[in-house]
This record gives sequence, structure tokens and C-alpha cells, in this order.
Amino acid sequence: MLYALTGLVLAWLLSPTDFGLVGAVLIFQAFAWLLIDSGFSFALIQRKSPSRLDYSSVLWFNIAVAVALYLILYICAPLIADCFDGDRRLVPLSRVMFITIVTNASAIVQSNRLIKQMNPRPLAMANLAALVAGAVAGIWLAFAGYGPWAIVWQSIVISAVKSAILWATGGWLPLMRFSWSALRSFFSVGGSMMLTAFLNTLFQNIYSFVIGNRIGLAPLGYFTQANKWSKMAVVSISMTLTSSLLPPLSQVQDDNERYRRLSLRMARLTAYITAPVLIGLIVMATPIFHLLFGDKWDASIILFQLLLIRGMFTVMTDLYNNFILALGKSRLIVKMEIVRDASALIALAATLPFMARETASHPLLGVEILLYGQIAAGVAAYAITLAAAARAASISTAQLFGAGMPYFILSSLIAAAISPMLLLDWHPCALLAAMSLTALTAYLLANRMAGSRIQADAMAYLFRRRA
Repeated sequence: MLYALTGLVLAWLLSPTDFGLVGAVLIFQAFAWLLIDSGFSFALIQRKSPSRLDYSSVLWFNIAVAVALYLILYICAPLIADCFDGDRRLVPLSRVMFITIVTNASAIVQSNRLIKQMNPRPLAMANLAALVAGAVAGIWLAFAGYGPWAIVWQSIVISAVKSAILWATGGWLPLMRFSWSALRSFFSVGGSMMLTAFLNTLFQNIYSFVIGNRIGLAPLGYFTQANKWSKMAVVSISMTLTSSLLPPLSQVQDDNERYRRLSLRMARLTAYITAPVLIGLIVMATPIFHLLFGDKWDASIILFQLLLIRGMFTVMTDLYNNFILALGKSRLIVKMEIVRDASALIALAATLPFMARETASHPLLGVEILLYGQIAAGVAAYAITLAAAARAASISTAQLFGAGMPYFILSSLIAAAISPMLLLDWHPCALLAAMSLTALTAYLLANRMAGSRIQADAMAYLFRRRA
């Protein structure tokens, strides 16, 4: 919530070009981050009982790679600027922003241990303190007129504060030793997951690169803003649900029947939450943007909606990938990722000639067409991963598909029913309140009438917690 509020203030104070400049830097930072983590975080979580030497070896490896990458990117900063019409503002921006590569690398293992222990409270407290400090720094610099530097220093403060708190309160210190044999033991899972993550990140960021390189930094700013707010919803759901489900799945990986039952239950729970949230955001996107930003970012609305459509398939695909990863079948994920990225490449090639298209009502029509290609690739990835996860968990594809689909169908029907309310000439706040209340009431009642066990369990858990 705090991160969202900070982003809201910065969206009012900064221009699309400011966001475009930072978005250009983030493309290269994303790939650097992959090389640092190397997929070992997945491997540490998947392993039942990693040792202190395992954690220490991964930590020292991450930090060494982070420092080396920072030095390389520092030298290459002018080349990064050349990719975006030679805008020299990118040189100092990137050199400072890339400091977060080192600070974030120092916190990977500390965060990983807490996730492995299913102890999210210290991690949540560190994130909260970091976000508060980052919000103060970013907003102050934005009001002072520092433009894109406000976002850069916000990122640096967040990463530094989070890392410092985790080290001070994590209750763990590394051994002053490094073991290649310990590190090599993670390669079977970690190496495969690194390749998977690299391919996934490539096709997530290639669109930003193409937009900034072919059209300009202002269109990239509109895309970056839409991508940021859509990711906030998609990643929050994915991280909260799909990633947190990996540890309990890995504990029952040797019991086929328990693993099958737990997988189906997790699929229902993920769909139960994902469908109404993301479909609701899609149908209410216009009043949301008008309430938060006025009409400054109207060009981002359709991009936001298209990215959320892709996000629905992303959440379910991430869930199925974790089903497979919990069984240690990381090579299977790599194979599927290659097929998925091949389809994304085909979609990119098909839509690239239309990049410069625009109309009076759709100034970023070319970007919209590009996103339709992403959605098509997302559907292909979903279908491939669904079939593979079902096979790995000894579940029929129809059964796993059917576990979550009813919630998406119900949410879509409710969205269609409330969409005429968008024609009402109401204040965005009143309109959002009316649409949200109507949709939520209909969703809860429909699930109750259908005898949804997931909803019954969720309500029972919620009321027990409140009591």
C-alpha cells in the first residue's frame, strides 16, 4: 500500500519521459539481477534441509557476481544511452541506479532463509521500513524538482534499508568460507531455473526495449506506468500465493496422493483470489486511473488492461511451474520456457511492423498491438505449462484446468454485468465504490450458492483470525 501511495505521488509530479528514462535503465538491471541470483534461490527453497555452508556459498557467490556486474555496467553506461537516441541523461542515471544490484544481492540469502522457514514477519517488517524510507526520499526529491532522480534514489534507499535490517535482525551470519562443491550441488535445479528466468525476463523486457528504441522515451514512460501498476497486482498475487505454496508442496513431494490433493486445492485457491481481483481491475481501470491521476495517464489505461489480461495467465503459469519445481523437475520447466519464448518471439516479429501506428483515439496503437502479441504468447505458455504440471502431478489436464476455471468464468460474467455502470456520470470514487460493492456481493453470493469449499474454508479461517 505504501509503495502504491508513493507511486501515486510520483505519477502526479513526474512526466512520462521521466518514467521512460528510469524504465530504460530497469531493462538492463533486470538482466543483471538474473545473473546474480543464478536460480539458486529456487534451489535453496526446493532443497529440504540446506546447510549453513550452502547458504554461505550462495551468498558470497551472489555478492561477487553483483560487484563484477556493477563494474561492467558502469563502464557500459554510454552504450546504454546509445540504445535510446543517445540520451546522455541515461549515463549518470544508470551508473547510480545500478548500485541497487549490489545492495539487493546482499539480502537474497537472508530473505530466502525466512521464506524457507515460512516466517514472513521479519521480511515484511524489513520491507515496510524500507518502503517508508524510500517514500520519504523519493517524494522529497520529486517535490524538489529532481525528476527521474527521485525514482533512482527511492530505489537505492529501499534496497539499502531492507538489506541492513535483514542483516541486523535475521539472526544468521554466514561462514567465512566458500564451497564450490556446495554450489555445484545446486546447479541441477538452480542452473535450469536461471536459464528459465533469463528467457522469461528477456521476453518481459524486450518489449520495453523495443518501445524505447523504436518509438521514444515518452511512449516507454506510458508503458512503464501501465506495467508498474499491473505488475503491482499480478506480482503481489503471484508472490503471496504461488511462491509461498512451494515450501509445503516440496514437503509432500514423495507422497503422490497428498501432493495431488494439495495441488488441486492450491489451484482452486489461486483462481478464487486471482480471477475477481484482476478481472475487477480490468473492468474498472478507467475510473481507477481518473481517481488516482486525473487524465494525465489516460494513454496508459488500455495498456494497463491488456497487461492484466496477460497477468491472469502469468499467475496460473507461475503456479503450475511451482508444482513442477516442487518435484525437482526443473529441466522440464526449461523446455516449456523455450517453447513459450519461441511463441513470444513469433508474436513479437508479427507485431513489430505495426509499432509506429497511432490514431487520435489510440495514440499508442502500435504498443497495444504489441501487447496483443504478449497475450497470445501468454495463452500458449499457460496451455503448455498446464499440461506438463498435470502430467507431473498425475492429474488429468481437464481436472487441473477445471479446478480454477469456474472462478474465471464467474468473475467474467459479473464484470460483464457491471460494465454498463461505466456509462454513469458519477465521480470516479462513487463509481468505484458502487461497482466494487456490487461485484463483491455477487461473487460471494454466487460462490455460496454453488457450495464453494474454498470460500467456506477462507471465511472460516478469516473469522477465526478475527476472533
